[in-house]
Amino acid sequence: MTPADFGRRFLLLAAVLLGCAATLVAQNEPAHHPMASAMIAADGKTQGPANVAAPHNEFVIRGATVLTGSHGAIQNGSVYVRNGKIVAVGESVNAPASASVIDARGKYVTPGIIDSHSHMALDGDVNELTNPVVPHMMMIDAFDYRDKALYHALAGGVTSALLLHGSGDMIGGQAVVIKLKYGRSRDEMLFPNAPRSIKFASGENPKRVFGSRNQLPSTRMGNFEVMRQALQEGREYMRDWDDYNTKVKNGDKNARPPRRDLRLEALADILRGNLLVQIHCYRSDEMLTEMAIAKEFGYKVRAFHHALEAYKVAPQLAAEGVGIATFSDWWGFKDEAKDAIPWNAVIAMRKGVKVAIKSDSDDFVRRLNQEAAKAIRYGGATEDEALQMITINPAWIMGIDDRTGSLDVGKDADIVIWNGPPLSSYALADKVFIDGDLYFDRSLPGFGLVQFHGTPGVGAATEGFPGDDHEEVH
Repeated sequence: MTPADFGRRFLLLAAVLLGCAATLVAQNEPAHHPMASAMIAADGKTQGPANVAAPHNEFVIRGATVLTGSHGAIQNGSVYVRNGKIVAVGESVNAPASASVIDARGKYVTPGIIDSHSHMALDGDVNELTNPVVPHMMMIDAFDYRDKALYHALAGGVTSALLLHGSGDMIGGQAVVIKLKYGRSRDEMLFPNAPRSIKFASGENPKRVFGSRNQLPSTRMGNFEVMRQALQEGREYMRDWDDYNTKVKNGDKNARPPRRDLRLEALADILRGNLLVQIHCYRSDEMLTEMAIAKEFGYKVRAFHHALEAYKVAPQLAAEGVGIATFSDWWGFKDEAKDAIPWNAVIAMRKGVKVAIKSDSDDFVRRLNQEAAKAIRYGGATEDEALQMITINPAWIMGIDDRTGSLDVGKDADIVIWNGPPLSSYALADKVFIDGDLYFDRSLPGFGLVQFHGTPGVGAATEGFPGDDHEEVH
């Protein structure tokens, strides 16, 4: 049984027990439309989560142990929030009388958890497997903002996530960055102006998918040939447009633009540095090959995902400024994972690599705090270092670390209040704020969901805890 299988069975058992304890009222599913939440509010017939107004957007959290994620812990600390931003953090914080006060004595406050590798809310649409090179696919077009996996993650303290294309293609589609504002419309859940990311993949998955059809690629050398050929096509397309733009700039009235091709345009954007390149890669030799190809074509690798052999090439990764988004201790589940070790994350970190612990699972995303804690158990990481693996480091991988990922003045007020030490296996997220608004409060009925500004939550959020199967080629 895999960890994901165990998690799903546990959730199914929980659903049965909850069903025995109470009769839950079924809800009508809203239309999959950005205005769905507004439509529900207008008809007034759909039961939403707890009918509680979010706290005033100006508030101060007092008396907590504040783990900033960037500059250590503050005992008996305070965090002052106004208009969705962090205004002050410290032991002594002045706030006006207009600010609501949240008494957090005996509790812990952290930045919101960030998952840099997720496929939640993309069920059934993770991979476009009709071609090994599909950089023009957009994961936003598959994003189902009503998916209850988003609520589960929110309840675990997750505030932002990178939803990636799968790893069945050598060059997959473009990711979408979200804030987990469960109950809001699709567009309101998008992280505004987040950098674009694209998913590459190497190793077993692409060669298995296309090799099973007797199609290129079917070997590792085939994988990289397909990749190089695609990048060369993108390079030629970019040159054609550069030549055209130069002619126009020089006043050539006879210049004719090249035919626009969305696939080639996306490849050209990789070469121009307009896309953060996120690469599914387990083996150290393939990491070196991927970095060599990046140098050959003039782009940068942002991070290797999974990266279970990163410990073997950590100095090279650090020298190139490449991060990793890895599992805490998964190993042996495929050939590429046989050399995995539980010290991988800490070894890479000690060599100067930015390390994120990610989920790649609709189940584990709710317990990323526990996954990060394993870095303390296995590798002797400090509490601050482990926390950074699920906050500021994944934010860097996603290119949003200037706006979230730590409790610093001026950043988005993405904040979690925990009932105890957040890296404990007993820790629970009591309250979760995103952009200064309360989205989850464990003390409320309706499984802790907060009705946001009079708009009920989208979807059947109080039906229970389904064990949806989201496992694909990730």
